Amino acid sequence: MATAAPPANAVAEAPPVKGGGKKKLLIIIGAALLLVLVAGGAGGYYFVQQRKAAAAQAEAGDEGEADVQEARHKKKDDKKAGAPVFLPLELFTVNLADREAERYAQVGITLEVADSKISDQLKAYMPAIRNDILMLLAHKRAEELQERDGKVTLAREIRRAAAKPLQSDDAPAGDDGEGEEPVRAVHFSAFIIQ
Repeated sequence: MATAAPPANAVAEAPPVKGGGKKKLLIIIGAALLLVLVAGGAGGYYFVQQRKAAAAQAEAGDEGEADVQEARHKKKDDKKAGAPVFLPLELFTVNLADREAERYAQVGITLEVADSKISDQLKAYMPAIRNDILMLLAHKRAEELQERDGKVTLAREIRRAAAKPLQSDDAPAGDDGEGEEPVRAVHFSAFIIQ
């Protein structure tokens, strides 16, 4: 039993090739062209904006340059001012001024200050600041401190007492100064009255 050999002139037929390869190639080329166009448009827009800014700056001259630099410094200062600096104080325990009963208060205070430089300055005056705050607390009655208005008033008084060492003798006292207050706010972290 012999097997028949294929004729010599017969060509092996390959399966037919589908036309999907050309479609994929066209999609890839189209996507690449679209990407190039988008990148070119973005680059052109950036270039035009830079030219406009340079022309505006040249037109404004030296005065405009000074304004731009001032605006940059202001932005930097605003960023610094945006992050608050907190200075926690040790817990205060003090006898209150109540005459009918022996009452005391335990108060935790954190000062919100303008920047870390002021925080360092306040740390240098901390014994005097703690003394002034203790004196304020010792003259309060439990009835005053249990109300919200009493706590708000106490916070305002503590704020003035904490800022007092940083004020010069010729500066007006109180919150009406035109400059920024060194102590922005007083926050109570604990407030116990017994």
